[in-house]
Amino acid sequence: MRRLTFCLLLLLAPPFTPAAAAETLPTDSARLTTIPREYRLDGVVEAINQATISSQTSGQVMEILVDVDDFVEQGAVIIRLKDTEQRARLDQAEAELQAANAVWQEASRDYERTKEIFQRKLVAQSAMDKATASLKASKARQEAASAALNQAKEQLEYTRIRAPYAGIVTERLIETGETASPGQQLISGISLDQLRVSVDVPQSLIPAIRQQASAQVLLPDASSVAATAVTIFPFADPASGTFKVRLQLPTDIAGLFPGMLVKTRFEIGKTQELLIPAASVVYRSEVTAVYVIDKDNRLSLRHIQTGHKRNGNLIAVLAGLEDGERVALDPVEAGSRLKLQSKGSADE
Repeated sequence: MRRLTFCLLLLLAPPFTPAAAAETLPTDSARLTTIPREYRLDGVVEAINQATISSQTSGQVMEILVDVDDFVEQGAVIIRLKDTEQRARLDQAEAELQAANAVWQEASRDYERTKEIFQRKLVAQSAMDKATASLKASKARQEAASAALNQAKEQLEYTRIRAPYAGIVTERLIETGETASPGQQLISGISLDQLRVSVDVPQSLIPAIRQQASAQVLLPDASSVAATAVTIFPFADPASGTFKVRLQLPTDIAGLFPGMLVKTRFEIGKTQELLIPAASVVYRSEVTAVYVIDKDNRLSLRHIQTGHKRNGNLIAVLAGLEDGERVALDPVEAGSRLKLQSKGSADE
Protein backbone atom coordinates (compact mmCIF):
# COMPACT_ATOMS: atom_id res chain seq x y z
CA MET A 1 0.00 0.00 0.00
CA ARG A 2 2.83 2.41 0.90
CA ARG A 3 4.68 1.60 -2.34
CA LEU A 4 1.53 2.31 -4.30
CA THR A 5 1.08 5.68 -2.56
CA PHE A 6 4.72 6.69 -3.24
CA CYS A 7 4.40 5.79 -6.91
CA LEU A 8 1.22 7.84 -7.20
CA LEU A 9 3.00 10.87 -5.65
CA LEU A 10 5.82 10.53 -8.16
CA LEU A 11 3.35 10.43 -11.01
CA LEU A 12 1.47 13.46 -9.71
CA ALA A 13 4.62 15.58 -8.96
CA PRO A 14 5.54 18.20 -11.58
CA PRO A 15 8.43 17.19 -13.82
CA PHE A 16 11.91 18.57 -12.91
CA THR A 17 13.24 21.19 -15.29
CA PRO A 18 16.76 22.72 -15.32
CA ALA A 19 15.28 26.17 -14.64
CA ALA A 20 13.63 24.92 -11.45
CA ALA A 21 17.05 24.32 -9.87
CA ALA A 22 17.65 28.04 -9.22
CA GLU A 23 14.11 29.29 -8.58
CA THR A 24 14.21 29.19 -4.77
CA LEU A 25 17.88 30.00 -4.26
CA PRO A 26 18.58 33.21 -2.27
CA THR A 27 20.40 35.62 -4.60
CA ASP A 28 21.76 39.11 -4.82
CA SER A 29 22.80 41.30 -7.72
CA ALA A 30 26.22 42.63 -8.59
CA ARG A 31 26.05 46.40 -8.20
CA LEU A 32 28.28 49.11 -9.62
CA THR A 33 28.86 51.28 -6.53
CA THR A 34 30.64 54.58 -6.01
CA ILE A 35 33.20 54.17 -3.23
CA PRO A 36 36.15 56.19 -1.90
CA ARG A 37 39.36 55.90 -3.91
CA GLU A 38 42.09 54.97 -1.46
CA TYR A 39 45.88 54.95 -1.30
CA ARG A 40 47.76 52.77 1.19
CA LEU A 41 50.98 53.79 2.93
CA ASP A 42 53.06 52.57 5.86
CA GLY A 43 53.10 54.59 9.06
CA VAL A 44 54.76 54.57 12.48
CA VAL A 45 52.81 54.75 15.75
CA GLU A 46 53.87 57.56 18.09
CA ALA A 47 52.86 58.59 21.59
CA ILE A 48 51.50 62.14 21.74
CA ASN A 49 52.57 62.49 25.37
CA GLN A 50 56.24 61.52 25.66
CA ALA A 51 58.62 63.46 27.86
CA THR A 52 61.84 63.42 29.82
CA ILE A 53 61.46 64.96 33.28
CA SER A 54 64.29 67.19 34.50
CA SER A 55 65.14 68.33 38.00
CA GLN A 56 64.00 71.83 39.03
CA THR A 57 66.12 71.99 42.17
CA SER A 58 69.36 70.53 43.49
CA GLY A 59 69.56 67.61 45.86
CA GLN A 60 70.77 64.07 46.37
CA VAL A 61 68.51 61.30 45.04
CA MET A 62 67.14 59.52 48.11
CA GLU A 63 64.65 57.15 46.46
CA ILE A 64 63.50 56.11 42.98
CA LEU A 65 60.05 54.58 43.29
CA VAL A 66 59.60 53.23 39.72
CA ASP A 67 61.57 51.28 37.14
CA VAL A 68 61.45 50.80 33.38
CA ASP A 69 58.10 49.39 32.12
CA ASP A 70 56.29 50.37 35.34
CA PHE A 71 52.90 52.06 34.96
CA VAL A 72 52.40 55.25 37.00
CA GLU A 73 49.32 57.35 37.63
CA GLN A 74 49.23 61.07 36.92
CA GLY A 75 50.64 63.04 39.87
CA ALA A 76 52.26 60.02 41.55
CA VAL A 77 55.68 60.63 43.19
CA ILE A 78 58.35 58.77 41.20
CA ILE A 79 61.61 60.23 42.64
CA ARG A 80 62.43 61.78 46.03
CA LEU A 81 65.37 64.16 46.52
CA LYS A 82 67.02 65.07 49.82
CA ASP A 83 65.05 68.07 51.14
CA THR A 84 67.01 69.21 54.23
CA GLU A 85 68.03 72.54 52.70
CA GLN A 86 64.55 73.19 51.26
CA ARG A 87 62.86 72.48 54.58
CA ALA A 88 65.23 74.87 56.37
CA ARG A 89 64.36 77.59 53.86
CA LEU A 90 60.67 76.88 54.41
CA ASP A 91 61.04 77.21 58.19
CA GLN A 92 62.92 80.48 57.73
CA ALA A 93 60.25 81.84 55.37
CA GLU A 94 57.48 80.91 57.82
CA ALA A 95 59.32 82.73 60.64
CA GLU A 96 59.85 85.83 58.51
CA LEU A 97 56.16 85.87 57.58
CA GLN A 98 55.19 85.68 61.25
CA ALA A 99 57.50 88.62 62.01
CA ALA A 100 56.09 90.62 59.11
CA ASN A 101 52.55 89.92 60.30
CA ALA A 102 53.44 91.19 63.78
CA VAL A 103 54.97 94.37 62.38
CA TRP A 104 51.94 94.94 60.13
CA GLN A 105 49.52 94.44 63.04
CA GLU A 106 51.51 96.94 65.18
CA ALA A 107 51.59 99.43 62.32
CA SER A 108 47.85 99.01 61.80
CA ARG A 109 47.12 99.75 65.47
CA ASP A 110 49.46 102.76 65.42
CA TYR A 111 47.77 104.04 62.26
CA GLU A 112 44.28 103.78 63.79
CA ARG A 113 45.42 105.63 66.95
CA THR A 114 47.12 108.37 64.95
CA LYS A 115 44.13 108.72 62.66
CA GLU A 116 41.75 109.14 65.59
CA ILE A 117 43.96 111.78 67.22
CA PHE A 118 44.52 113.52 63.88
CA GLN A 119 40.75 113.79 63.35
CA ARG A 120 40.57 115.58 66.70
CA LYS A 121 43.37 117.86 65.45
CA LEU A 122 45.69 116.91 68.30
CA VAL A 123 48.66 115.89 66.08
CA ALA A 124 50.27 117.39 63.05
CA GLN A 125 49.88 116.22 59.44
CA SER A 126 53.46 114.93 59.50
CA ALA A 127 52.58 112.41 62.23
CA MET A 128 49.65 111.16 60.17
CA ASP A 129 51.85 110.85 57.08
CA LYS A 130 54.46 108.91 59.06
CA ALA A 131 51.85 106.43 60.38
CA THR A 132 50.45 105.96 56.86
CA ALA A 133 53.91 105.30 55.38
CA SER A 134 54.72 102.87 58.20
CA LEU A 135 51.49 100.95 57.52
CA LYS A 136 52.22 100.73 53.79
CA ALA A 137 55.79 99.59 54.39
CA SER A 138 54.72 96.91 56.85
CA LYS A 139 52.08 95.70 54.35
CA ALA A 140 54.73 95.47 51.61
CA ARG A 141 57.05 93.50 53.92
CA GLN A 142 54.16 91.15 54.74
CA GLU A 143 53.44 90.52 51.04
CA ALA A 144 57.15 89.95 50.34
CA ALA A 145 57.35 87.44 53.20
CA SER A 146 54.24 85.66 51.93
CA ALA A 147 55.76 85.41 48.46
CA ALA A 148 59.00 84.07 49.91
CA LEU A 149 57.01 81.43 51.81
CA ASN A 150 55.23 80.33 48.63
CA GLN A 151 58.56 80.08 46.84
CA ALA A 152 60.01 78.00 49.67
CA LYS A 153 57.02 75.65 49.51
CA GLU A 154 57.48 75.29 45.76
CA GLN A 155 61.18 74.54 46.16
CA LEU A 156 60.30 71.85 48.71
CA GLU A 157 57.74 70.39 46.31
CA TYR A 158 60.45 70.22 43.64
CA THR A 159 62.19 67.56 45.75
CA ARG A 160 59.25 65.24 45.04
CA ILE A 161 59.32 64.47 41.31
CA ARG A 162 55.79 63.63 40.09
CA ALA A 163 54.47 62.04 36.90
CA PRO A 164 52.97 64.75 34.61
CA TYR A 165 50.49 62.21 33.14
CA ALA A 166 49.58 58.55 33.47
CA GLY A 167 51.96 56.39 31.47
CA ILE A 168 54.82 53.91 31.33
CA VAL A 169 58.44 54.54 32.34
CA THR A 170 60.79 54.04 29.37
CA GLU A 171 64.20 55.07 30.78
CA ARG A 172 65.92 55.92 34.08
CA LEU A 173 68.65 58.54 33.70
CA ILE A 174 69.82 58.84 37.32
CA GLU A 175 70.40 56.43 40.20
CA THR A 176 69.92 56.55 43.97
CA GLY A 177 72.74 58.41 45.71
CA GLU A 178 73.60 60.66 42.78
CA THR A 179 73.15 64.42 43.07
CA ALA A 180 70.67 66.10 40.77
CA SER A 181 71.15 69.67 39.65
CA PRO A 182 68.58 72.03 38.09
CA GLY A 183 67.95 71.07 34.46
CA GLN A 184 69.40 67.57 34.75
CA GLN A 185 67.35 64.84 33.07
CA LEU A 186 66.02 62.26 35.52
CA ILE A 187 63.50 59.89 33.92
CA SER A 188 61.57 59.39 30.64
CA GLY A 189 58.09 58.06 29.99
CA ILE A 190 55.24 57.83 27.50
CA SER A 191 51.48 57.69 27.69
CA LEU A 192 49.53 55.03 25.76
CA ASP A 193 46.21 56.84 26.18
CA GLN A 194 46.74 59.15 23.21
CA LEU A 195 48.51 57.83 20.11
CA ARG A 196 49.05 59.08 16.59
CA VAL A 197 50.49 57.66 13.37
CA SER A 198 53.19 59.47 11.41
CA VAL A 199 53.23 58.87 7.64
CA ASP A 200 55.54 60.10 4.87
CA VAL A 201 53.21 60.93 1.97
CA PRO A 202 54.37 61.57 -1.65
CA GLN A 203 53.89 65.18 -2.65
CA SER A 204 51.62 64.19 -5.57
CA LEU A 205 48.96 62.98 -3.11
CA ILE A 206 48.96 66.01 -0.81
CA PRO A 207 46.37 68.12 -2.72
CA ALA A 208 43.83 65.26 -2.66
CA ILE A 209 44.52 64.48 1.00
CA ARG A 210 44.09 68.16 1.93
CA GLN A 211 40.75 68.19 0.14
CA GLN A 212 39.39 64.90 1.54
CA ALA A 213 41.00 65.04 5.04
CA SER A 214 39.97 61.43 5.63
CA ALA A 215 42.21 58.52 6.63
CA GLN A 216 42.06 55.15 8.38
CA VAL A 217 44.59 53.07 10.27
CA LEU A 218 44.60 49.28 9.91
CA LEU A 219 44.98 47.57 13.31
CA PRO A 220 46.85 44.30 13.97
CA ASP A 221 43.56 42.38 14.28
CA ALA A 222 42.70 43.34 10.66
CA SER A 223 40.09 45.88 11.75
CA SER A 224 40.43 49.59 11.01
CA VAL A 225 39.87 52.82 12.88
CA ALA A 226 39.23 56.28 11.44
CA ALA A 227 41.65 59.06 12.31
CA THR A 228 40.02 61.79 14.39
CA ALA A 229 42.28 64.46 12.85
CA VAL A 230 44.65 64.71 9.89
CA THR A 231 47.57 67.14 10.24
CA ILE A 232 49.75 67.89 7.20
CA PHE A 233 53.10 69.55 7.77
CA PRO A 234 53.44 72.76 5.71
CA PHE A 235 56.80 71.77 4.18
CA ALA A 236 58.29 68.81 2.31
CA ASP A 237 61.45 66.84 2.93
CA PRO A 238 63.80 67.99 0.14
CA ALA A 239 65.64 64.67 0.14
CA SER A 240 62.60 62.41 -0.36
CA GLY A 241 59.98 64.83 -1.69
CA THR A 242 57.47 63.67 0.90
CA PHE A 243 55.27 65.51 3.39
CA LYS A 244 54.93 64.45 7.01
CA VAL A 245 51.29 63.67 7.85
CA ARG A 246 50.05 62.89 11.36
CA LEU A 247 46.89 60.88 11.99
CA GLN A 248 45.46 61.31 15.47
CA LEU A 249 43.76 58.20 16.85
CA PRO A 250 40.85 57.85 19.29
CA THR A 251 41.82 57.23 22.90
CA ASP A 252 42.36 53.74 24.34
CA ILE A 253 43.13 51.83 21.12
CA ALA A 254 44.09 48.28 22.15
CA GLY A 255 47.02 46.51 20.49
CA LEU A 256 48.96 49.59 19.38
CA PHE A 257 52.28 50.67 20.89
CA PRO A 258 54.74 53.44 19.97
CA GLY A 259 57.24 52.34 17.33
CA MET A 260 54.94 49.83 15.63
CA LEU A 261 54.58 49.84 11.83
CA VAL A 262 50.98 49.98 10.59
CA LYS A 263 49.16 50.31 7.29
CA THR A 264 47.16 53.47 6.59
CA ARG A 265 44.48 54.27 4.01
CA PHE A 266 44.02 57.77 2.65
CA GLU A 267 40.92 58.79 0.73
CA ILE A 268 42.04 60.65 -2.40
CA GLY A 269 38.80 60.77 -4.39
CA LYS A 270 35.93 58.60 -5.63
CA THR A 271 35.79 55.57 -7.94
CA GLN A 272 33.26 52.93 -9.04
CA GLU A 273 33.60 49.23 -8.27
CA LEU A 274 31.41 46.22 -8.95
CA LEU A 275 30.49 44.77 -5.54
CA ILE A 276 28.95 41.42 -4.55
CA PRO A 277 28.40 39.77 -1.16
CA ALA A 278 31.66 38.17 0.00
CA ALA A 279 29.72 35.09 1.16
CA SER A 280 28.80 34.27 -2.45
CA VAL A 281 32.41 33.71 -3.54
CA VAL A 282 33.72 30.13 -3.88
CA TYR A 283 37.42 29.45 -3.29
CA ARG A 284 38.65 26.12 -4.65
CA SER A 285 42.40 25.69 -4.73
CA GLU A 286 43.54 28.50 -7.06
CA VAL A 287 40.07 29.04 -8.51
CA THR A 288 37.83 31.93 -7.43
CA ALA A 289 34.26 31.74 -8.72
CA VAL A 290 30.59 32.47 -8.10
CA TYR A 291 27.36 30.71 -9.02
CA VAL A 292 25.54 32.93 -11.51
CA ILE A 293 21.79 32.73 -12.25
CA ASP A 294 20.88 33.94 -15.72
CA LYS A 295 17.59 35.45 -16.90
CA ASP A 296 16.22 31.94 -17.55
CA ASN A 297 16.99 30.90 -13.94
CA ARG A 298 19.78 28.60 -15.09
CA LEU A 299 22.80 28.10 -12.82
CA SER A 300 26.43 28.26 -13.92
CA LEU A 301 29.77 28.41 -12.14
CA ARG A 302 31.82 31.35 -13.40
CA HIS A 303 35.42 32.27 -12.66
CA ILE A 304 35.96 35.83 -11.43
CA GLN A 305 38.83 38.04 -10.33
CA THR A 306 38.30 39.72 -6.97
CA GLY A 307 39.76 42.81 -5.35
CA HIS A 308 39.64 44.17 -1.78
CA LYS A 309 36.82 43.62 0.68
CA ARG A 310 34.54 46.59 1.29
CA ASN A 311 32.49 47.31 4.44
CA GLY A 312 33.35 43.86 5.81
CA ASN A 313 30.67 41.84 3.94
CA LEU A 314 31.19 42.98 0.33
CA ILE A 315 33.99 42.26 -2.12
CA ALA A 316 35.03 44.00 -5.33
CA VAL A 317 34.92 42.10 -8.63
CA LEU A 318 37.60 43.14 -11.11
CA ALA A 319 36.62 40.78 -13.95
CA GLY A 320 34.10 38.04 -14.76
CA LEU A 321 30.79 39.74 -13.85
CA GLU A 322 28.68 42.61 -15.09
CA ASP A 323 26.45 45.07 -13.31
CA GLY A 324 23.03 43.57 -12.48
CA GLU A 325 23.95 39.88 -12.81
CA ARG A 326 22.58 37.68 -10.02
CA VAL A 327 24.79 35.48 -7.83
CA ALA A 328 23.80 32.76 -5.37
CA LEU A 329 24.30 33.69 -1.72
CA ASP A 330 24.66 30.02 -0.62
CA PRO A 331 27.45 28.43 -2.71
CA VAL A 332 27.01 24.98 -1.10
CA GLU A 333 23.32 24.79 -1.94
CA ALA A 334 23.98 26.28 -5.36
CA GLY A 335 26.53 23.54 -6.08
CA SER A 336 23.97 20.86 -5.24
CA ARG A 337 21.35 22.53 -7.42
CA LEU A 338 23.84 22.76 -10.30
CA LYS A 339 24.36 18.98 -10.17
CA LEU A 340 20.58 18.43 -10.31
CA GLN A 341 20.36 20.87 -13.20
CA SER A 342 23.11 19.07 -15.12
CA LYS A 343 21.46 15.71 -14.48
CA GLY A 344 18.08 17.07 -15.59
CA SER A 345 19.60 18.43 -18.78
CA ALA A 346 21.23 15.06 -19.49
CA ASP A 347 17.93 13.21 -18.95
CA GLU A 348 16.23 15.51 -21.43
